[in-house]
Order: sequence, then C-alpha cells, then structure tokens
Amino acid sequence: MIQKESYLDVADNSGAKELCCFHIVGSTRKRFAFLGDTIICSVKKAIPGGLVKKGDIVTAVIVRTKKAHRRDDGSYIRFGDNAAVIIKDAEMIGSRVFGPVARELRAKGYLKLVSLAPEVL
Repeated sequence: MIQKESYLDVADNSGAKELCCFHIVGSTRKRFAFLGDTIICSVKKAIPGGLVKKGDIVTAVIVRTKKAHRRDDGSYIRFGDNAAVIIKDAEMIGSRVFGPVARELRAKGYLKLVSLAPEVL
C-alpha cells in the first residue's frame, strides 16, 4: 500500500537506488497504490553513471509491498520492503530485476519484467 510521499527501493539496474512517490496513476482521488500499479516518482538517491539521475521524474511499477495482498484463493502475499521497477512507455529501463516479484504482475501485462525476475512469488 503506497501513498504519496512514500519511499521505495528500486529493484532494477537503472542507476536509481531510492524513489519517492508523488502521484498515483489512475484516478484523481485514488489514494493508495498496490502491487502492479503505476506511480510517478522522483529519484532521491542514485549511483554515479546510471541511466537516471537524482531529481529525475520517472514512472515506476510496484513489484513488492510490505502491506499484505489478498489473493483470490484466500492466501496472502507480503514482502519485507516496498520496491518498484522504473519503466518508460510500458518497457523497463534496466536490463535486470533484483529480488522476488509478485505473480500479480503477469496479469497486469508486465511479462518482460516477470521473465527477468529471479523469483516470482
């Protein structure tokens, strides 16, 4: 459950290390974003020589949340951190994904992201 001003880790090799969400894509009054939702973020920390720099405005998709997500079969999935992957025009900027990602991303249409992930839970 991500809202405005939430900080997220970056789970790809785009060069960014930390993001701050400032808009949730989808509706004017949409308050929270969950697994697979798209958000607009500002890069707060980045490594030198990366594809994105500190202060850049990027679009990201949420791949992990601390808040438990209920699945249709009644089970719950919960991660240890909040993380996102930076995208541009529905394609990833980076070429690798770090850490596990949720299975719900496949239903949202992020097939390349799921295929690059080391583990899908």
